[in-house]
Amino acid sequence: MKKIVIVGGGFAGTNLANTLGKNKDFDITLVDINNYNFFPPLIYQVATAFIEPSNICYPFRKMFQGKPNVEFHLGSLVMIHQQANIVETDKGSLPYDYLVLAMGTETNFFGNKNIEEKAYPMKNINDAAALRNHILTSLEKATITEDPEEEKKLRNIVIAGGGATGVEVAGMLSDMAHNIISKDYPNLKKGGGRLYLIDGSNALLGPMSQKAQQEALKVLTERGVDVILNTLVKDYNDDIVTLGNDQTIPTATLVWASGVIARQAPGLPESSITRGRRIMVDEYNKVAGTDNIFALGDQCFQTSDANYPNGHPQLAQIAIQQGILLAYNLPRLVEQKTLQPFQYNNKGSMAAIAKFKSVVDFPKGGFMKGFMAWITWLLIHLIPIAGSRNKFKLVTNWIVSFITNDPTLRLILKPEKKDSNPS
Repeated sequence: MKKIVIVGGGFAGTNLANTLGKNKDFDITLVDINNYNFFPPLIYQVATAFIEPSNICYPFRKMFQGKPNVEFHLGSLVMIHQQANIVETDKGSLPYDYLVLAMGTETNFFGNKNIEEKAYPMKNINDAAALRNHILTSLEKATITEDPEEEKKLRNIVIAGGGATGVEVAGMLSDMAHNIISKDYPNLKKGGGRLYLIDGSNALLGPMSQKAQQEALKVLTERGVDVILNTLVKDYNDDIVTLGNDQTIPTATLVWASGVIARQAPGLPESSITRGRRIMVDEYNKVAGTDNIFALGDQCFQTSDANYPNGHPQLAQIAIQQGILLAYNLPRLVEQKTLQPFQYNNKGSMAAIAKFKSVVDFPKGGFMKGFMAWITWLLIHLIPIAGSRNKFKLVTNWIVSFITNDPTLRLILKPEKKDSNPS
């Protein structure tokens, strides 16, 4: 049996493991820093207390039940030893015949230490839970302060980054402001805080069509979001956000959705790393300068696809398709058969703006907005969720939350740290 080690259990890694796991000629180990797979496109709904974290998470060990040739290893990558064909993790070392890197990206703070230390990123479940706790705690503080300026600072929220994540967070928080705060916090003044969405480009939803960009701006503006374009967030210190034009905004909450960078893969040739720390791969996703290492999804940079000569966008569909294709190619590689090069099948892109409001860009210029686009968004995001029970729970949560405008998940949960050396 050929030993395959997959580092990263996101879209690419799980699709590769589940598909290749049907082939008994391969012994597969999936490595991840969490013991669960989660669905990143919906973490903003966790962050705004709209759905439960468990709705979009699924344990790897349960996922791989019934696949005796697929194992799970809880750990994070430390070093790749190419010559020895060993990958070292913080929990031990694993030998491999083929290594697949699918670790995705992490938040890019562009070297700004103040923002890195004090802003709230939106990359994983822990980030989402931290932001939810912080927003709810800030509202509680706002109810007891007698200082109007302090209340304003606690209720103001600044979102840096006008991509899909930033737009979706802004839309959900605006819904929360209109439908929940007046009921949960009746002693707070209406309109006492502002919601800002900041982006350095001239449009929201940069990768999408102009129609989608205009619709996002229109809907968010109508819902009271202060959208500021052509401006970057420069600094965040002492609860003051400073913009590139030196405008300042007092706020206790800066949500950072302004950029990502590929996770590090120590041990790879320096020549294989390109901009954004992405790993250069050939048309079969093999890492440049290696013989048996592959990279998939957001972490890789591929220029062989004729329709994307400058690399693919970092989207879930690309990771899924690359994972499935590599599961097809690896047995052929072992059998010394011709491999199939990767070519992205663009199925379109979409973003939710607010309740009943979404935008969908179809291939070849098609466009849809409004309620039907929103329904399409719900259905498309439901399909990849792991586990039929999770799908049912998510649909139930959505139905109750959208009908009542009042989900019951606004819990401030802060696990206590035990003192390892009690006196």
